[in-house]
Amino acid sequence: MNEDQEGRLRTRWRRAARTAAATAVSLGVAILAIGVTAGAAVAGGSPAERSTSNISLAAAPVSRVAAGDLHTCVIRTDGTLWCWGNNFNGQLGDGTTTNRTGPVRVGTATTWARIDAGKTNTCAVRTDGTLWCWGGNSNGQLGDGTTTPRTSPVQIGTATTWASVSTSSNHTCAVRTTGTLWCWGLNSHTQLGTGTTPLLTTTPLQVGTATTWASVTTGYAHSCALRTDGTLWCWGSSSDGQLGLGIFSFRSTPTQVGTATTWTGVTAGYVHTCAVQANGTLWCWGENGYGQVGAGSGPQTTPLQVGTATTWAQVATSVDTSCATRTDGSLWCWGRNTDGQVGDGTTTHRPAPTRVGTATAWTGGLAVSHHACATRTDGNLWCWGDNFLGQLGDGTTTARSTPALVVLPD
Repeated sequence: MNEDQEGRLRTRWRRAARTAAATAVSLGVAILAIGVTAGAAVAGGSPAERSTSNISLAAAPVSRVAAGDLHTCVIRTDGTLWCWGNNFNGQLGDGTTTNRTGPVRVGTATTWARIDAGKTNTCAVRTDGTLWCWGGNSNGQLGDGTTTPRTSPVQIGTATTWASVSTSSNHTCAVRTTGTLWCWGLNSHTQLGTGTTPLLTTTPLQVGTATTWASVTTGYAHSCALRTDGTLWCWGSSSDGQLGLGIFSFRSTPTQVGTATTWTGVTAGYVHTCAVQANGTLWCWGENGYGQVGAGSGPQTTPLQVGTATTWAQVATSVDTSCATRTDGSLWCWGRNTDGQVGDGTTTHRPAPTRVGTATAWTGGLAVSHHACATRTDGNLWCWGDNFLGQLGDGTTTARSTPALVVLPD
C-alpha cells in the first residue's frame, strides 16, 4: 500500500469516471456539447449574479447542499429533497436512471435534515434520526447489506440515532447522536478506520469505542473526523500527505493530527484535506498539483496555513478544488479550474484563494466537486463549473465559470 500503488489506483478511478460517462453516452443518454461561458470579470460577477430580478423565482430556500461527482442534491427549508444531474447509478433517488438537467423531487418526505453526495451515490439523514442511502453500491457504500445499486432511498438498518453522514467514492462514514463513529464500504486503504480488515463491509461497523465524535468527512481513500474536545483525527491512505501526519503511507485507525484542540471544521477532498480553527485560520494539506492546498508547492504532509487571514468561516473540498467563505460573507475558491469550478470567470488554475465575485452574502451551505454550489443568506442556491450531465440544474449541459442562480420548482 505504497505511494505508487495509490497513485495507480487514483489514476484508474479518474479513468473509470471518464469511462462511465462515455458508457452513459453509448447507452443512449442525450448529452449536449459542453461550452464554458466566458462570464464577466471577478469584480463584476456574472450576469446572473448581478441581476436581482431573478431572485424571487426560487421557491422554498435551500438549507443544505451536496455536490457529487456529476450530480447535486439539496434539502429545502420545508424538509423536501431535490436532486439533479447524472443518474446512471440511480444517485438522484427518483426511482429511475434518467439524467436530469433540472431539480427533481425525491419522494414525498418533508423530514430530510442532512445530505451528502459521493461519486455515484447519495446519503441523507432525516429529522427522526434514520439514515437513508441510494445510488451506486458496488463496494457496499450504501450500507444496506448488499452491493445492489438502488434508485430510491433505502433505510440503513433500524437505528434512529444518526446525526450526520459523509460519503465518497467507495466508502461512507457517519456519526450518531451517541457520539459513536461508524464506517462501511471499501477498506482497501484502511479508510474505514477499523484496521486492515475487513477488506469490504456492506453494513456499518463501529470505529473504536470512543463516544466523543462530533463530525466526519470522507475522501477518496481517507477519512478525517473531529471530536467534541476540538481534536482532529485522520486515517486511511496518505499517499500525498492527506492525513496531515507527516507521512506518505497509511494509518489503519484514527490518529490525531498534531496537538491542537481548536479545530471547528474539516473537509476531505479526494487526496487533500482542509480544516478551520476556532481563531478563524484556514489550514490545508495533501496533494497540491493544481494548488488545491492554497499555499506551498508540491504535496504537503502536515497542515499548512492558507494565507494570514483570521476570518475564515467554513471550507469545502473535493476532487482537486477547494472553496471557503469568510465571516464577511465573501466566497473564495482555488485549485483546479478546468471547468470553471473556481467561479472567477476563467478556466485558469488558482494556487491561492481567489475571490468569487463581490457578493458578501455567502453564509449558507457550500459544496465542491468538478462543479460547485453555494447558498446565500436569502437561501437561494447558486452553482457553477462542470455541467456535463446537467449538475448545475439550469436545464442545460453548458458549463459556467461564474455562479448562476438555480431556480427550484414550487
